[in-house]
Amino acid sequence: MRPDPKAEGLRWLRQAEHDLSDADYSRAGGRYNLACFLCQQAAGKALKAFLYSQGAEQVLGHSVAELATECGNLDGEFRALKPKAAPLDHYYLPTRYPNSLPVSGLVSVRLGGLGVIGGLGVRLA
Repeated sequence: MRPDPKAEGLRWLRQAEHDLSDADYSRAGGRYNLACFLCQQAAGKALKAFLYSQGAEQVLGHSVAELATECGNLDGEFRALKPKAAPLDHYYLPTRYPNSLPVSGLVSVRLGGLGVIGGLGVRLA
């Protein structure tokens, strides 16, 4: 049985809010790489929430920019979001794997803490 679109959208939105809360918790604990990754995840899930609420049966992909484009095809207000959200895609892989950056050391150290999050314009409480 197919879930109700509004209920499924709300379920995804609640998970996005939880991920954002986890990002704040990670930032406060100095886990900046995880905070950045969770911000990317929260944005992706929030966009998927909208798509599910509009009746999408399956939403594939993890690119915030691509998801914002899909949302923009349904509601033009999302088009302005793409350039602001697209930088989050840079934190999908590099924040998790030590060999994803062209430098030695740990990703958690190389991201430079709050400068990375602040540079994105991400505001965590």
